[in-house]
Amino acid sequence: MRLPSRPLHAAALATAGALLTGCFAATGQDTGGDGGRIRVAMMNPPRSGLSPLSDDAFKLSRWSTAETLVTLDADGDPRPALATSWRQAGRTWTFTVREGVTFHDGSPLTAGAVAHSLTRAANASPKPRILDGVDLRATASGRTVTVTTAAPDPLVPQRLSSPQLSVLSAGAYRGRTVSPVGTGTGAFRLTEVDGTSSATLDRYDGYWGTKAKAPGIDVTFVPDGTARAAALRSGEADIVEAIPVSQAALLDPGLITEVPMPRTNTLYLNTADGPFKDPGLRAAARRAVDAEAIAEGVYEGRADVARGLLGPALPWADALRAEPKRTGPERTGAKDAGAAGAAVTIGTFTDRAELPEVAQTLQQQLRRAGFRVTLEIRQYAHIEADALAGRFDAFILSRATVLDSGDPAAYLYSDFASRGSFNIARLADPAVDRALDKAAAATAGDARRRAVMAAEAAVLATDAAIPMVHERVVQGDATRVVGAAHDPRERLLVTPATYVR
Repeated sequence: MRLPSRPLHAAALATAGALLTGCFAATGQDTGGDGGRIRVAMMNPPRSGLSPLSDDAFKLSRWSTAETLVTLDADGDPRPALATSWRQAGRTWTFTVREGVTFHDGSPLTAGAVAHSLTRAANASPKPRILDGVDLRATASGRTVTVTTAAPDPLVPQRLSSPQLSVLSAGAYRGRTVSPVGTGTGAFRLTEVDGTSSATLDRYDGYWGTKAKAPGIDVTFVPDGTARAAALRSGEADIVEAIPVSQAALLDPGLITEVPMPRTNTLYLNTADGPFKDPGLRAAARRAVDAEAIAEGVYEGRADVARGLLGPALPWADALRAEPKRTGPERTGAKDAGAAGAAVTIGTFTDRAELPEVAQTLQQQLRRAGFRVTLEIRQYAHIEADALAGRFDAFILSRATVLDSGDPAAYLYSDFASRGSFNIARLADPAVDRALDKAAAATAGDARRRAVMAAEAAVLATDAAIPMVHERVVQGDATRVVGAAHDPRERLLVTPATYVR
């Protein structure tokens, strides 16, 4: 069933116009280069004063102002950035720091500065998410930084690619606070932050890499999706983050780009208690779910039907995917195992606008298969604890499948290992645990990717999770924008190559 799309009423347009009045009026002056300053409308305002030790770090990365020792390529493999090379010896990794780099305050990038930044992150309370469960120590010697972990960790380079481990100058650290204003190493220097309203960046002419083509960036934080879309339509913004699906259809198709996200909308089934403890009923639910109807109806065709837990944002996943080895007639579908009137309660949350609509569509699909379905929908903050405690028979979750390291093994372990910290399905399967342990221990690269896909197949064979759609984010770029990044990991947006004509 196709659910009705949400119309844009005149009142909404008027509100959007009011919200945007003056948003981009106070931008800085052009300072030469290939074009004018880039006006960016971003979805979420800073939550932690743009501290790189928080999720705000991804804004710094997207503005090309703060950088890390390592970057990731499209496959998630590490590549040089502020470090030119690295090597591992047991629990120790040694990184060679790039020469000729200066911070925005004029001080030089040294191994000591790198070790200081990493030490502040490792000792922070709370720690950056990328260091959860990781005991990391950093020391400097000459042009090298030695990073030691409590146990051998094949993902140290990937961890150090996280924007939450950006390297800032000593001047950034003032007591317990960390300020990125004028303390990064990137192509643009952050010069001013106006609370949760705006930020200003200027081209840094002393940048160690390719000089930025644009003279600067003027950022405005616009949480209202209708207002962000209106900014693109009216020409008041050059690049717009996260245009809602309901607004995308109202824009010139030439202005928008759909970017596959490493995020999957999944139906988690409670395997420990209730009806879905029965593998036959889990299989019946799997066969009842029509993911194509969800993609076309709820997401208006702006999502990809899921073939597995990992989607097109990981370009290597599909080629390595294996069919799950389900056993037993009730699991394979050789025998028609119906729902037999089983009563189930499905939970989800309102914070993502699509999820309540997904829940309603699933309710209809499962009812047609014989299930008696009740929905419970709340704000995420008020429902997470109940979901983790197993108080629902099923739970609908839009889940990031690649966490800060760019590696999906961490997501699979947290969600499906018997000791996983986010095991909503309450799965405890020895075969799954073995596959997840193997993936976690595998060397980064092709061997690890193959182990990850074997773990995905092991999870799917249990029917503990039914992946439905892989989400996309809709980014708006004005016709005069050249070279804006369209990054599934949301680490890049404005790069040195980005400019406006």
